[in-house]
Amino acid sequence: MAVGIAALSLILLMLAAYRGMSVILMAPLLAMLAVFLTEPSAVPAVFSGLFMEKVGSFLKLYFPVFLLGALFGKLIEISGFSRAIVTAAIGFVGAEQAIPAIMLVTALLTYGGVSVFVAVFAVYPFAAEMFRRADIPKRLVPATIGLGAITFTMDAMPGTPQIQNIIPTSFFGTTAWAAPVLGLIGSACIMGMGLAYLGWRRRALMAAGEGYGAPGTLVNEPEPVADEVRTPALIALLPLLVVGFGNLGLTMLIPRIWPGEEVSVPLAGLAEPVTIKVAQTAALWAVEGALLLGIATILLFAFPAVAKRFADGSKAAVGGALLAGMNTAVEYGFGAVIAALPGFLIVKEALKSVPNPLLNEAITVTSLAGITGSASGGLSIALAAMADPFMAAGDAAGIPREVLHRVASMASGGMDSLPHNGAIITLLAVTGLTHRQAYKDIFALTLIKTLTVFIVIAVYYLTGWV
Repeated sequence: MAVGIAALSLILLMLAAYRGMSVILMAPLLAMLAVFLTEPSAVPAVFSGLFMEKVGSFLKLYFPVFLLGALFGKLIEISGFSRAIVTAAIGFVGAEQAIPAIMLVTALLTYGGVSVFVAVFAVYPFAAEMFRRADIPKRLVPATIGLGAITFTMDAMPGTPQIQNIIPTSFFGTTAWAAPVLGLIGSACIMGMGLAYLGWRRRALMAAGEGYGAPGTLVNEPEPVADEVRTPALIALLPLLVVGFGNLGLTMLIPRIWPGEEVSVPLAGLAEPVTIKVAQTAALWAVEGALLLGIATILLFAFPAVAKRFADGSKAAVGGALLAGMNTAVEYGFGAVIAALPGFLIVKEALKSVPNPLLNEAITVTSLAGITGSASGGLSIALAAMADPFMAAGDAAGIPREVLHRVASMASGGMDSLPHNGAIITLLAVTGLTHRQAYKDIFALTLIKTLTVFIVIAVYYLTGWV
């Protein structure tokens, strides 16, 4: 009965997301439903003392990353830098290499700090143009953009500022550059297998006589894009490079500035000094500082273009950050409530039957990501409930925390991309395609991504590489 209550809440949350309902509304309602079915009198206390407490703690740590990331992505868009990068790629590789070119450009944007949602809107017009020129079936556009945006650059590449790579830092005391060798190996596997699959699908569909698509059957087609842009591609790439190298530099610099476990700052108006644990926040400070440097770089080179649209653009960025941050925060609170119920304790004990610490972690994280339809949400739920057992088992087996970080991060981007995933729904809507038309190829990437996590685990045990 206890397990059924926890499962019911999780299934209803998944169905609510699939139906397009607001997770911000449904997560607290379904969490309290689970509490009500377990102990009705505990609902008020659990809501205020546990659910809202966890929502607040998540936003305190991570909302600045959401906000700065959204603003950076919006400025990349309105400055024309994203268009310059994509158009340069078209000119460099030609339309025939549309699939690897679009994958590469999308990967550059997301690895540089642009959010997945912004990257979809920025790249789609150019992807459609390249696919149209080469007569490649349009149904492959979502999977091609997805390969660049929601796979290796989201959580495998060391140093990526995407939230899925940042969340584990506060649990494991690691940095965004954790386990760089394993991250690069995983990225190479995903990229290689993904491009091989999409190349095979392109040949199979075109051999069957399918081209880009009949004009009357296409939906949400963008206007053909011009090949000329005013911004040189090297300048357009500069903010992305600044974020990447800035993140690396600050990751090494911050521990030298504050070498202790914590920093205390006395203020005249407070009886007690403000105290922060550096180990838990250094990675967040590094990403936030790098994004600020990237924003400054955009303003330096494109201030006139940005100034004209900054007011509306910044409002849109703030709105997007609030929505994305709150969606993840309420899932974090939801997970904390479910983790406190008797049913989850039974599941938790059952998962301990997987003796290998890394396999246990990967299966737990990717399962919860699949149930919630959110990589960051599933990762938050799993680590909030089980980070301490993961670390204890890892320490006992001599597994570095950096490996736990990389496996958890990559596993979160495994089964998260099921049909109810918000990014998948957005991607299909923007490209004017349906799940029936295009989801098969996205799901193939989901399987590749999930398989790669276990490949990375195998590589670690065979080589000891970190």
